[in-house]
Amino acid sequence: MAEETKDKIKYKLLKFIDLSGFKVFDPPVRLAFGEDPKKQTSEIGKFIILPILFVSLCLLSWHLIAPTHKTKSGAVPTPGKILNAYGNNIRLSEREEEKEDDFLATGQERRDRLTLVEKAIPELEAEAARLQKLSVEAQKQGGKSINDKIAPLKAKLDPLKAKHKAAKAARKAAVANMAATVAAKKATPEDSIKLAIAHAEQAEAESEAEKILNDKVNAIRNNPPESMNDAKIAANSAADEVQHFKKRFDVLTKENKEIKRTALLAKIAEDEAVLASSSDPVVIASKTKSISTNRKKLEKEDQKFAKNKTLGFQTIRSLATVFVGFLIAAAVAIPVGIMCGLNKIVMACLTPIISIFRPVSPVVWLLIFQIVVGAFFLPDPASHPLFTTLNQNEFFASSWLEFGNPLAYLQTDAAMIFSACTVAMCALWPALVNTALGVSAIDRDHLNVARVLKLGFWARLFKIIIPSSLPLVFAGLRISLGVGWMVLIAAEALSSSDGLGKYVWDEYQNGSSQSFANIILACFIVGIIGFFLDRIMIVLQRLVSFDDGSSTA
Repeated sequence: MAEETKDKIKYKLLKFIDLSGFKVFDPPVRLAFGEDPKKQTSEIGKFIILPILFVSLCLLSWHLIAPTHKTKSGAVPTPGKILNAYGNNIRLSEREEEKEDDFLATGQERRDRLTLVEKAIPELEAEAARLQKLSVEAQKQGGKSINDKIAPLKAKLDPLKAKHKAAKAARKAAVANMAATVAAKKATPEDSIKLAIAHAEQAEAESEAEKILNDKVNAIRNNPPESMNDAKIAANSAADEVQHFKKRFDVLTKENKEIKRTALLAKIAEDEAVLASSSDPVVIASKTKSISTNRKKLEKEDQKFAKNKTLGFQTIRSLATVFVGFLIAAAVAIPVGIMCGLNKIVMACLTPIISIFRPVSPVVWLLIFQIVVGAFFLPDPASHPLFTTLNQNEFFASSWLEFGNPLAYLQTDAAMIFSACTVAMCALWPALVNTALGVSAIDRDHLNVARVLKLGFWARLFKIIIPSSLPLVFAGLRISLGVGWMVLIAAEALSSSDGLGKYVWDEYQNGSSQSFANIILACFIVGIIGFFLDRIMIVLQRLVSFDDGSSTA
């Protein structure tokens, strides 16, 4: 009985692994259940241990080579710097959550938070001052170390410059003498030309000699001791934490929702008292308007804290955009693909359109959509009724969502529409072609049986055509989703639509070494998300496939 239970668990795990496409975990599961240990150990060594060793070697090479390659943004970040960038982005997200909680805190909770912040600020300031002092000391020591390394080079460079300066003056005098000699007919112009060429070669050699020494000096200056950068980063991080807690203090004492509400109620009571005791028409009109305005503010229970857009928000926004674009592409591609597969005339009509527009760059589509679709949102896209409606907190709000209305949370705007349309247009073609291929490849015997059974068009469509073509349809959708995810990053960067593309572009514009690390971090995030999106489509494809799904691995 225990053996049967063990076998059931084993085969359920193997079935899940096969369905998800993670066949690399097949040998460990079989080995754990004692199946052919020698074979499974060999498989683990070839398909798990060796890849891990290769990736580790790549990371080690990256760690060793990156600091030696200098760019305009500094040295290439090492894997450790990328992990630090990830930690910094997590901390930024946590800070925004803390400030939002401070904004919404009421009563005793707000007072407890304020006490905690007031207690933490002096401690953080002391720590920041200590680290700043260490940073200054590190800069001095690092500067001294750099000067010590540069001193021997400067000792060679300064006399060399003086020597070259004297040689330049001598050449100038020689040129003047040669000009006088040529004027006196004691030398030919060709002699003057030869002298000029010789002087130019000598000047070039002197310049090259100086350049070699200057390059060495600049290399030392551009490669300061690691302790300088580490101390500066630590001091800046501590200063940022101090600023964060001071901002929390301001939120808890000035910007808190409860405090604002209390202040509004006090203002209304004060205006009502003045209104009740005044007979001046001007005062009455002013206070009536003030009371009306403040009461409207009180009626708004959906006040939100204006959080900064963190990497997490940008990632969610990109996923939402690609999801919308992918749905649009699927909604168009599947019906049109079915028509193409069923009717050769439709296929012949659409083939030129598909062949012409499929290779078009997403950049071109983005510009076209900005012009064509953007015309619907003129003159002011930000105040267009579509976006004001979608971004209302009551619209599409769900009680089970922490942020209420997802469209308001994502801050739907025209740029998001442009990006989604670009994704849809580029993702359309693989799904359309594969759907048409899947429908046209249906076994004719199935259709003949449908005719014998006298099935109507809709019965044939939903009972034979769609089920039979689903594997190829999902293969096309899988390709479309991958294409859409790749296209999205460029579309967001060019359209300034919030998302990972805009995040990468903003970091590139910043140009610091930390920004470089954030760009590489975003690269990993895009790749990891793309991998899991592909895995999801593989699972869906295998669920509707009639074979073992091996072609989708």
